[in-house]
Amino acid sequence: MTASLHSPITELYVSAESAQKLKVEAGEMPSWDLTARQICDLELLMNGGFNPLKGFLGEADYNGVVENMRLADGSLWPMPITLDVSEKFAEGIEPGQDIALRDPEGVILAILNVSDKYTPNKAREAEKVFGADDSAHPAVNYLHNTAGPVYLGGPITGLQAPIHYDFRARRDTPNELRAYFRKMGWRKIVAFQTRNPLHRAHQELTFRAAKESQANLLIHPVVGMTKPGDVDHFTRVRCYEAVLDKYPAATTHMSLLPLAMRMAGPREAVWHGLIRKNHGLTHFIVGRDHAGPGKNSAGEDFYGPYDAQDMFREYQDEMGIEMVPFKHMVYVQDRAQYEPADEIADKDNVTILNISGTELRRRLSEGLEIPEWFSFPEVVAELRKTKPPRAKQGFTVFFTGFSGSGKSTIANALMVKLMEMGGRPTTLLDGDLVRKNLSSELGFSKEHRDLNIRRIGYVASEITKNGGIAICAPIAPYATTRRAVREEIEQFGAYVEVHVATSIEECERRDRKGLYKLAREGKIKEFTGISDPYDVPENPELRLDTEGTDVDFCAQQVLLKLESMGLIGSES
Repeated sequence: MTASLHSPITELYVSAESAQKLKVEAGEMPSWDLTARQICDLELLMNGGFNPLKGFLGEADYNGVVENMRLADGSLWPMPITLDVSEKFAEGIEPGQDIALRDPEGVILAILNVSDKYTPNKAREAEKVFGADDSAHPAVNYLHNTAGPVYLGGPITGLQAPIHYDFRARRDTPNELRAYFRKMGWRKIVAFQTRNPLHRAHQELTFRAAKESQANLLIHPVVGMTKPGDVDHFTRVRCYEAVLDKYPAATTHMSLLPLAMRMAGPREAVWHGLIRKNHGLTHFIVGRDHAGPGKNSAGEDFYGPYDAQDMFREYQDEMGIEMVPFKHMVYVQDRAQYEPADEIADKDNVTILNISGTELRRRLSEGLEIPEWFSFPEVVAELRKTKPPRAKQGFTVFFTGFSGSGKSTIANALMVKLMEMGGRPTTLLDGDLVRKNLSSELGFSKEHRDLNIRRIGYVASEITKNGGIAICAPIAPYATTRRAVREEIEQFGAYVEVHVATSIEECERRDRKGLYKLAREGKIKEFTGISDPYDVPENPELRLDTEGTDVDFCAQQVLLKLESMGLIGSES
């Protein structure tokens, strides 16, 4: 077993000479511009990280994976790796054709020999792979609202790896890692999978895992895509580098994995195990709620805390990689050390300290102290650079409501009040202004209105990222689009959704611009509230009822909300 672990694994790349020739030929082929997630998948297909896959899944393999975690030939594989494309692109493609797969800059990375073109049952895929067809799950939301409706399957011919300009020395292919282990004489290696910064509890846990399995340690963080709201990978890698000094250099290595996570809990754990096996590892740490996405629509966890460990245990012999179950580590103040929570015999007589991820984020956002026992000063310093206290961060206030509900008026009043306070540049992205400057060529079809909101969201995210305040006041009738905008902005700062809950009757009574009259007469098609739906926000940060209240009072409510969230304060 040891010999095979370190001997090279099959890659899907052709030689440099063939790649040159094929690139010229590929110039004539239809080409697909890969999404960020598809690039991650393609890289691991080409370098052997997704072995035994030879390309994107055809229909028979896809059905096998969805239904029973096996490819058509019976090999274990839990995650559908599919090339999703638009209907328009798929129309011109037939099985037997070759297509060029390009990165966003237009560089041809690979050629796909299309063997299958099929329309998946996405509800079934969500149900089987993620456990529920529930859009609260980030991957289910992606499946229904981002991924294309048609899948293309077939073998891949790899021409070149995607180009990464960041942390190049830390990125290893499966064969580079295997060669490193061979050179170092490492036989047993335990991998620690992470998408979060490492704190002292993680360090303690990884030390113990390596000691218990008498193995070397590979810290193997994911730097592809994780879930919305996670700390960006640049900050995380700087945090890992700050912690590496705390590990004995001779027995520990760190490498970055360009994986697009799906947050699929149990199936994801098995998938992570197979990927690590391909990278030459013998042991893998599986944590409590491994790769869990958080809460479902009913407010409960998607997966049980140990579901992932149970599924991994079931398949570990077949996978050929051993699980090291994660212990929940807590800090025992009396002994000034971390211990596994379930092994503290005298737990009633000692003080146990623990900080949750939520509590850590709160302390960072409010600029509160983070104790030395919890994390390393170097890690905290890196996190503070990216996440200054909230009163110094940019943020977005997003008003939504019917036409004529008073959104623009309140937004204007809020802008003036914030400018009076000073401290941060403030921009108002009002519906009409945006239509003139950003979206002059757009009409009012559903597609165009969506695009308009996305543009507003994009500009607001840039303002927020650069420490300013963006105030948006479009109608924004669709919950899916509002969610996408929220996810884009929350990478950089707070997003405050304000639902201006004026009733449709009241808006029609006001009808300042005479639009409702035209809509009733059928002169305006697809008018929100009359001939087109409005998804009422389920839990906005603030709901304002404008009937019988003046504008000043409404703007004041928003200010109070911002203050309670720590976004504006005496020190800002």
